[in-house]
Amino acid sequence: MIRRLDLEQIIQKQAKEMMQEDAKEIERNILSLSVTSGFAHIITGIRRCGKSTMMRQIMHKNKERKSVYLNFDDIRLSSFDKSDFVRLHEITVDSDIQVLFFDEIQLVSGWEVFIHQLLRESHLIYITGSNASLLSVELGTHLTGRYLNFELFPFSYPEYLQYMQTSASAKSLREYLEQGGMPEYLRTRNIQVIQSLIDDILMRDIAVRRGIRDVSSLRQLAVYLLTNTTKLFSATSLAKTLRLKAVSTILEYIGYMRDAYLIDIIGQYSCSLKATTRNPKKVYAIDNGFITAMTVSQTEDSGRLLENMVYICLRQKYANHIYYYHNSGECDFIITDINNHPKEAIQVCYEITSENFDREIRGLSEAMRELKLSAGIILTMNEKDTLDIPEGYIQIIPVHQWCLSFKLES
Repeated sequence: MIRRLDLEQIIQKQAKEMMQEDAKEIERNILSLSVTSGFAHIITGIRRCGKSTMMRQIMHKNKERKSVYLNFDDIRLSSFDKSDFVRLHEITVDSDIQVLFFDEIQLVSGWEVFIHQLLRESHLIYITGSNASLLSVELGTHLTGRYLNFELFPFSYPEYLQYMQTSASAKSLREYLEQGGMPEYLRTRNIQVIQSLIDDILMRDIAVRRGIRDVSSLRQLAVYLLTNTTKLFSATSLAKTLRLKAVSTILEYIGYMRDAYLIDIIGQYSCSLKATTRNPKKVYAIDNGFITAMTVSQTEDSGRLLENMVYICLRQKYANHIYYYHNSGECDFIITDINNHPKEAIQVCYEITSENFDREIRGLSEAMRELKLSAGIILTMNEKDTLDIPEGYIQIIPVHQWCLSFKLES
């Protein structure tokens, strides 16, 4: 429990801290983020990806309206409990607050009832959180139909260019492939920033909140997945390889890592949901910096970094409509529409050579033929071409150009 006076002082101090902008701060981009009266606006994303920065930018745009900001992931609010929402509501009413911004409010039980009350009073509300699942459970229970969900990711390549004040080129793309888009790491260039972030996610967002005692197994699984991004895996094979617990436990751990935005997985495309569930999955890191931070070998794996980067870009636009194709050949990404019908096939190849040309074309053309697509894309570092094939045509596009046009089409 917190005294009202103490709560008011914390709000004032947090507001002052919140408005201290980074000199290199850029305006973040969330697709389709719009203000809708009567709805709570939920912004989820991995820790330290810039959610608080986006809050500050939204506050600036609403500066003509009285607002309050409160970050619950603050040691000064460690004793905040459900009863303190009454004092917070009194402050809101007495100060004629119209817009409320909350960071990590899900850390306090009963928060959804308080938000529902504010919505009934016609307040404009923004909430951020670093765990999609923990937010969605309470939202689905008390705020059904009263919230809009948006996701924020680390800097995209176009945002990286803006932040680093450089231009699109093969050189800047190679740097982005290795560095990723976590703002704090780009500012400090200290790899320990990424390593500490991974540890925070595993401990604070997963182990503590989920009551996991076998932290060693959780870490072991996370390291394996982050060092094997873009590769196929199954929970059964992981259990044997890592000598971990039951398959069901591994699936739970992977689900927790996805909810915390540490990794993501995709399945093999099939018209049968059962087949998609049964077949091996491919794993991706939510930021390339995590791959670099976990890599112990000095051998450069540019192709893997490039594919992971392309996935992150696709993930921000297509969410749960991304698959891989596998038959006699392979295609990295199949994009489907809302009815699960294939609409785009994308192959990723760092450099097309005489050794891999036939393999890359064969996998893509086979996917196009089987899925009845007349066009396909091969993304490379710097090649550009158009190939006519029996199934239709294939565009070979430099990734840095594709990223910029992809943003404009979003």
